[in-house]
Amino acid sequence: MVYTISGVRFPHLPSIKKNSSLPSFNEDLRRTNAVSFSLRKDSRSSGKVFARKPSYDSDSSSLATTASEKLRGHQSDSSSSATDQVLGDVDTQKTEKVDQTSALSTSGSNSYKEDIAEMSLSLDQEVGQRKIPPPGDGKKIYDIDPMLNSHRSHLDYRYGQYRKLREEIDKNEGGLEAFSRGYEIFGFTRSATGITYREWAPGAKAASLIGDFNSWNAKADVMARNDFGVWEIFLPNNADGSPAIPHGSRVKIRMDTPSGIKDSIPAWIKYSVQPPGEIPYNGVYYDPAEEDKYVFKHPRPRKPTSLRIYESHVGMSSTEPKINTYANFRDDVLPRIKKLGYNAVQIMAIQEHAYYASFGYHVTNFFAPSSRFGTPDDLKSLIDKAHELGLVVLMDIVHSHASKNTLDGLDMFDGTDGQYFHSGSRGYHWMWDSRLFNYGSWEVLRYLLSNARWWLEEYKFDGFRFDGVTSMMYTHHGLQVEFTGNYNEYFGYSTDVDAVVYLMLVNDMIHGLYPEAIVVGEDVSGMPAFCIPVEDGGVGFDYRLHMAVADKWIELLKKRDEDWQVGDITFTLTNRRWGEKCVVYAESHDQALVGDKTIAFWLMDKDMYDFMAVDRQTTPRVDRGIALHKMIRLITMGLGGEGYLNFMGNEFGHPEWIDFPRTDQHLPDGRVIPGNNGSYDKCRRRFDLGDAEYLRYHGLQEFDRAMQNLEETYGFMTSEQQYISRKDEGDRVIVFERGNLLFVFNFHWTNSYSDYRIGCSVPGKYKIVLDSDKSLFGGFNRLDDSAEFFTSDGRHDDRPCSFMVYAPCRTAVVYAAVDDDDDERSSLVPISLLPEDV
Repeated sequence: MVYTISGVRFPHLPSIKKNSSLPSFNEDLRRTNAVSFSLRKDSRSSGKVFARKPSYDSDSSSLATTASEKLRGHQSDSSSSATDQVLGDVDTQKTEKVDQTSALSTSGSNSYKEDIAEMSLSLDQEVGQRKIPPPGDGKKIYDIDPMLNSHRSHLDYRYGQYRKLREEIDKNEGGLEAFSRGYEIFGFTRSATGITYREWAPGAKAASLIGDFNSWNAKADVMARNDFGVWEIFLPNNADGSPAIPHGSRVKIRMDTPSGIKDSIPAWIKYSVQPPGEIPYNGVYYDPAEEDKYVFKHPRPRKPTSLRIYESHVGMSSTEPKINTYANFRDDVLPRIKKLGYNAVQIMAIQEHAYYASFGYHVTNFFAPSSRFGTPDDLKSLIDKAHELGLVVLMDIVHSHASKNTLDGLDMFDGTDGQYFHSGSRGYHWMWDSRLFNYGSWEVLRYLLSNARWWLEEYKFDGFRFDGVTSMMYTHHGLQVEFTGNYNEYFGYSTDVDAVVYLMLVNDMIHGLYPEAIVVGEDVSGMPAFCIPVEDGGVGFDYRLHMAVADKWIELLKKRDEDWQVGDITFTLTNRRWGEKCVVYAESHDQALVGDKTIAFWLMDKDMYDFMAVDRQTTPRVDRGIALHKMIRLITMGLGGEGYLNFMGNEFGHPEWIDFPRTDQHLPDGRVIPGNNGSYDKCRRRFDLGDAEYLRYHGLQEFDRAMQNLEETYGFMTSEQQYISRKDEGDRVIVFERGNLLFVFNFHWTNSYSDYRIGCSVPGKYKIVLDSDKSLFGGFNRLDDSAEFFTSDGRHDDRPCSFMVYAPCRTAVVYAAVDDDDDERSSLVPISLLPEDV
């Protein structure tokens, strides 16, 4: 669906058409099918980096050899004639204004080349002169994992492509540092003399900037095009010095495209809103006065050694059935996260998305924070408050796909199918119903790299969780594929080398400019070297999101307790690559969506609605559920990875699923998928349940807080010491050491064990530092937490010494070796106290 010009004559406003020549630069990057492991055989694949003029009836190309050649611009005659034909003849008065302002624009507006030069100068003047180190040799991965030698040809080719791309970026763009600042060149940029707007739209035949500022007059501000498809216009300041486009004005770009006349939100727009009662969004020129801009007051926290992530969604973070705001999240939710003991908050659905129920995964405007929750300055205030509290802030960033919306997204932006995305079926994700980026395109690389940089620079995010990385790295997108761990599954024709190289580039850029940044990749495939630095030949992520663990818990919860195998549990939790860190979780937002169940609901089902009051009779289902909910979370954190994640509300066993407001959906085949009458009832978090001391939810929440305290105190997740000494299928007991702690889990549903001997590596005195059976945590107080335990010599379970404990059924108990001077540390105290708690 596209907009059309109906013949209505728009009111004429004096404006400026810049008709001077524009410098050209490369439009595309393509790779050869002769060597590539990832691309189909098509005539548009090439193994070299080159710039070419956009052509839709020829695959001919010309190699760009020097940056200076790219910066020589030539105004296209055909473009000018198309502009006059489609947008109408410019009257004499208008032409005179163009002639007058061409000279103005020469002195008042920077050309692309001048902007690049100014940017480079400003970079040299920056404190510290941040630079991205040159590529390494990429060979260390073979020492880390000798099995990779069998796939050396693929991996060496991949690293070679990465090095070639870095060289081309250095030669043609002034380096990766400058290349990743595309937002300073494209979109709207303001100088002392006016506003410049640039847009890459090679398929368009004509373009003009329209909006409130010129009464949506398509003839008022006609844009000029260079040889490589970049459209530009300069709008000088008004006579009184005010900007030609007022802050808050709606703006769009109108283009004559191969698909017809269409109005699009600028691809680099920094803010967009949905007018009340309308479906499409409008781009907004967001540039408040200096005195109104939010100024950050607090420095970024240091990167935590042990990463404990509270996954959150601003819109559904209220206890009330409504869309919550950045401001409310800042004031109400951030202190809660701090008090629970988490040191990182991961925020979902930040990038603007037209469809709320997409959970933020169908992004329409990649540089714009979602306007549903407030303004860009509101988001900055939220992040600044998190930094004040000592919380690092991770953004759930989506570069794996994009919304297929054509009115307010990137799809068919310039009227062609393959501008930002692969054309044809390769550019469409059939399961997600979305578009797939062409990571082999030069301008797509600029766009995505700059997008990641933008959120770090402008909003002070401390890192990212990259969504859907498995889909990016394989041409089959991980769909209907079961990864068994065979290395042939990772390095072959189904690997999208372009996408992997992009991930290497973005990780190199992020870590080079922000050494303290944290980057987590959502990968279910287990790609080797995923979390090895790029310079060593890896993909460069800091952590892999360990998705298999949550799937295992759901699999077990569908079975009887008698059918659980403790060996199966420990294998899943420890099945990760040596030397590559994982963020582990028992459940994330995925497990809470409609169509699935939270762990709490799997365990307790409808009993959660009637039997959670502490002063009322409970049920065996609730007792089992509360006990296992605590055990599942603790063993996941204790054994599963080097970082831990929890989705908001799951810390207290949120009783309900997530269901975004939906209306009935009518399918083309006549079927109707019923909605929920637009209800927000299930699109919120009932934090009041976890806070209510008269409900059993409170005990689950307090246990989660104690878990975070335990990790903060002992740092067991990042310890190299990890040893499982017992996984007894008969007793259903698991015993393991992690760091200086000894964990004892009894998963048996009825059997409790007195004088149960457990092995340990450190002799001396032990005390209980966490007990899931404590009444504070909704347990039965079957243990004396003040008891002391003394080891005896003699090997047991292949450990040098041992001691005896009482292990009640369905409990998890953590012991720590203590000296008399350490007794105070062995008593758990709430961490992360708020000022009012002190």
